[in-house]
Amino acid sequence: MLWRELPHRADAGRIIRLAGGRIAPGVDKGPLQPLTAWPAGVQPLCWWSGEPVALSLEEAPGTDWLDGRDWLQLLPAEWFPLISTALQVAAWLRNHRFCGRCGVATESVPHEFARQCGECGQRQYPRISPCIITLVTHGESMLLARSPRFPPSRYSTLAGYIEPGESAEEAVRREVAEEVGVALGRLRYFRSQAWPFPHSLMMGFFAEAASARIRIDGIEISDAAWFSPHRLPQLPPAYSISRALIDTHLDAVGARR
Repeated sequence: MLWRELPHRADAGRIIRLAGGRIAPGVDKGPLQPLTAWPAGVQPLCWWSGEPVALSLEEAPGTDWLDGRDWLQLLPAEWFPLISTALQVAAWLRNHRFCGRCGVATESVPHEFARQCGECGQRQYPRISPCIITLVTHGESMLLARSPRFPPSRYSTLAGYIEPGESAEEAVRREVAEEVGVALGRLRYFRSQAWPFPHSLMMGFFAEAASARIRIDGIEISDAAWFSPHRLPQLPPAYSISRALIDTHLDAVGARR
């Protein structure tokens, strides 16, 4: 349903209104506003079901605007690319209004996601931060952990940013060792997912633990434990790659919830 070509020649279509990570409700209980002429200053975004879509960044959200995560929870899975794109482009626009080299205000480049400095010519594109996310298993058991930022009782898979000069596989082993003190054996790539909180690309892995002893870092991880497929804590939301890793493992061991 989403076509990733900028409708830069369009002057009318749908609009997503966004402020502070919150999106205004539109027609049919979705995030798209009715067909309308585009006001000056909107950012062309994509095509959705054959219609051009633009992003309108606004000063403050209305009282009925929903957080991006809430929209992802409410909408069918096919809406994820649209919401993800809107949130990531919005974060880029907010954070790249000025040139990082000389400090002069940047201007939009019509035909692509880019902003250019009129003084020194530097062109800035949306930032995408590569991350790994991994489900560590020991037999049928899964190693799940809690960040201090999580909602109460929720546990998830382990994740972290890839550092300069590091491969994704090296990042998996380093992050797991740093956060829970577990050495890993075999790794297996799963798939990737754009994660717009605020601008990540998650690369998912399955990892087999070489030992079951856990030693949490106490900073990024507040608790971690091995969970049986038949006795699980509160899990991440269904739209997340973390949940996809968990559900895929549950299917593999015949313990789908």
